[in-house]
Amino acid sequence: AQLIQSEKMSSLGELVAGVAHEINNPVNFISGNLKHAEEYTKNLVEILFLYQNKYPGSDSEIEAFAEDIELDYLLEDLPNLISSMRVGVDRICQIVLALRNFSRSDRGKMSLVNIHDGLDSTLFILKHRMKDTDVSGGIEVVKNYTELPLVRCYAEQLNQVFMNLLSNAIDAIEDSKVAGHFDNKQEGGKIYITTELSENQTVTIRIGDNGLGMSEEVHSQLFNAFFTTKPIGKGTGLGLSISHQIVTQKHRGKLECFSKFGEGTEFAIELPIGRS
Repeated sequence: AQLIQSEKMSSLGELVAGVAHEINNPVNFISGNLKHAEEYTKNLVEILFLYQNKYPGSDSEIEAFAEDIELDYLLEDLPNLISSMRVGVDRICQIVLALRNFSRSDRGKMSLVNIHDGLDSTLFILKHRMKDTDVSGGIEVVKNYTELPLVRCYAEQLNQVFMNLLSNAIDAIEDSKVAGHFDNKQEGGKIYITTELSENQTVTIRIGDNGLGMSEEVHSQLFNAFFTTKPIGKGTGLGLSISHQIVTQKHRGKLECFSKFGEGTEFAIELPIGRS
């Protein structure tokens, strides 16, 4: 079952990388031409104003058409429209970059990577799950990054670990909201991400939440395959088991969980830098 789950994630990574690549080409085309569209629009508006100033007494047909199309509003709104399109294109570029960083193409071999890039890409992909909605408030992410050297690792697999841990943190906060954990508190749901560099040349990534936490019984079975507290159809019980395997076996690191019921949960990933 773990092999099947790993193969699914690998196939998903290939699919995401392919989609990101296909989206990137037309987006770059639109982005490149949008720069010229902004310049052309600016020039057309300026020459139109120049005509209005030089020839204020236009005939009735032109005046009627200008009134029909609401020319004054059009000239005011057109630059804003182009600017909004620029914001949209930049947003798509950010999404494509996040997808490409998350689904690294160097699968099967170790490479030197920036851990923070992997974390930020994963957060970007999960951003829609942390937004403020009518049903519940948003989730705040508190980042405390320390300057880190590049770490030799299997980037795609490590990003899978980040995805599992962050998704679990979001689930924990959502469940805590339903249970009324935040009703009598000033703060809402928060996810804390801290990175540290130790003297023994290891990098530690801490991902915590201020949710309800877990009981000792749940905590003791956390990394067991097929163990899950989620309802049928929502969880396979393999996410944390595979994450533990990736960190401990593939990277010779440590994955630990610290939790106390009522006080939230924190996962700590310890990785050797492994420059050689």
